[in-house]
Amino acid sequence: MLEYRVPQRQTKPLNFNQLKTYSVKSRPSKVRIEELAKPLAPGASFQEFLDSLPQILAAQELRVLIDAIVAAHKQKRPIIAMLGAHVVKCGLTPLLNDLIRRKVITAIAMNGAGIIHDFELAFIGQTSEDVGTGLEDGSFGMARETAEYLNGAAKEGARRGRGLGESVGRMIAQSKWPYRNLSLLATAYKNDCAATIHVAIGTDIIHQHPACDGAALGKTSLIDFRKFTQAVANLEGGVALNLGSAVILPEVFLKAVSVARNLGAPVKNFTAANLDMLRHYRPITNVLTRPLSLGGRAIQITGHHELLVPLIHAGVIEKLKR
Repeated sequence: MLEYRVPQRQTKPLNFNQLKTYSVKSRPSKVRIEELAKPLAPGASFQEFLDSLPQILAAQELRVLIDAIVAAHKQKRPIIAMLGAHVVKCGLTPLLNDLIRRKVITAIAMNGAGIIHDFELAFIGQTSEDVGTGLEDGSFGMARETAEYLNGAAKEGARRGRGLGESVGRMIAQSKWPYRNLSLLATAYKNDCAATIHVAIGTDIIHQHPACDGAALGKTSLIDFRKFTQAVANLEGGVALNLGSAVILPEVFLKAVSVARNLGAPVKNFTAANLDMLRHYRPITNVLTRPLSLGGRAIQITGHHELLVPLIHAGVIEKLKR
């Protein structure tokens, strides 16, 4: 049988001689020499460090965020920090506590894991167990004191008609535990800063214990959702920070915005920022995009909390000194 072959056609190179060109001097450009980074002199101040950063992309967004926080503080507008538990585990509570004491942060919100790490740091000065090792023999999440104290605080809060954040903060603040001053919730409790906890049943180790009372967790967490919504209702001109919560707090924030607007609060013209080491759908959509459709500024900075939060803290403190 004869083999049929398709004839090969040669493609001629396109002639570029008639291309239309223009002078680079006439073209709009995105980067200018005045925006480039500058070498930092030894002994420079932190403000000089900030000024030395390039005025481009995330470095410029960092400046904008710092300025927004300072402006909101000076105008006595809310600054809400929504915190994933990883922020606590990264050793950042002393910086956040400082901003709470200075009345810069006016409200904090955490998921259920947040109270676990906050409590354990206050109680014994350490937290974050080895999940893999504990899971192998069923000891993961079985710390007795963590479950008993936190479930007890939830029950006491439900009995008193108080939110979970306030109840845990009150318990730690009134304790004699050696590291209680490190607690975000205790600091918030003592400084009239709203602290709310938003629980998803089954996500936290204290739910594994017989002391857990679902009715108490549900009641105190619902109270906190309503308190959080009150903070969001006053957000105009303020700042909403999402630090490391990929799912729960972006969802809670979106519902709080809807409820607040339904009840007549404008909730627009504020700055929303999402900071995390990865970009996730819900923070971008539920914190930056949908709530700002009526106006405001969205800031997205991707990076590690243990670097970004100290930079923001130092930048804010530097500007407040002026």
